[in-house]
Amino acid sequence: MAHFINPKAEEILDKEFKVLNHGFVRLVDYMGGDDAIVQAARVSYGKGTKTVSEDRTLIRYLMRHQHTTPFEMVEFKFHVKLPIFVARQWIRHRTANVNEYSGRYSIMPEEFYVPDETAIKFQSKSNKQGRDSEEVPPEVRKRVLDILIEEQKSAFSGYQEMLDQNIARELARINLPLSLYTQWYWKIDLHNLFHFLKLRMDKNAQYEIRMYAEKMAEIVKSVVPLAYEAFEDYVLNAVTFSKQELQLLKKYLPQNIEEKEMEEFNFSRYEKAEFLDKLKKISQL
Repeated sequence: MAHFINPKAEEILDKEFKVLNHGFVRLVDYMGGDDAIVQAARVSYGKGTKTVSEDRTLIRYLMRHQHTTPFEMVEFKFHVKLPIFVARQWIRHRTANVNEYSGRYSIMPEEFYVPDETAIKFQSKSNKQGRDSEEVPPEVRKRVLDILIEEQKSAFSGYQEMLDQNIARELARINLPLSLYTQWYWKIDLHNLFHFLKLRMDKNAQYEIRMYAEKMAEIVKSVVPLAYEAFEDYVLNAVTFSKQELQLLKKYLPQNIEEKEMEEFNFSRYEKAEFLDKLKKISQL
């Protein structure tokens, strides 16, 4: 069986997508695309046995019903340059293979993340780990930037001095701040990548990691457009309800919805049937 060549992936392979001030995301390798998903689902050999519309219908069915294994047949390998504090959030996604630049073997470059003034916010009053929407006065923003830059320069100056004294790199690095940039290769299958994107593109995710997630989403959308469309419709822009929430909604839902009322939403016949079945289940709660 021939290897899948994905023309859209080939177009952007090794292209740097800039993120933040010194960062980037590059797609350095991949395996498969939308074709690989439907092939795995059908457990067949070769490709082109179905139309694009049939492939789209199948992919949407798989996503809708959380049949995740076919999506795991597609893989992406990224080269990412990112601030260390972003990397420490990112590494919480343990379903990937990672190899990171090592400050024990290599000299760390003098590259630090400095936020834009507009990204400097007060602590949120309602979210313990987030930023508030209230604007920070210009003089306070300037002082924050001055502190960050001054301390970054001081820390790197000390690092360089220790290197000049031939102190071991693994020791010299230990005072370097979280704003320093690191790099890694990050390989992940599409199912787990979608999970990463759902969490890290959320409006409550930290701004800096959200910028990386949004750039990666552009790449994924280009490589697997049908799967990404299904992800947007059924995961990214969807919500779930608890039993209690559904019982409350039941009071306000119409008793009957005619199929013709769904025509403007471009439902497939399968989606129509499933939607009506969901309404029926709610009515029986």
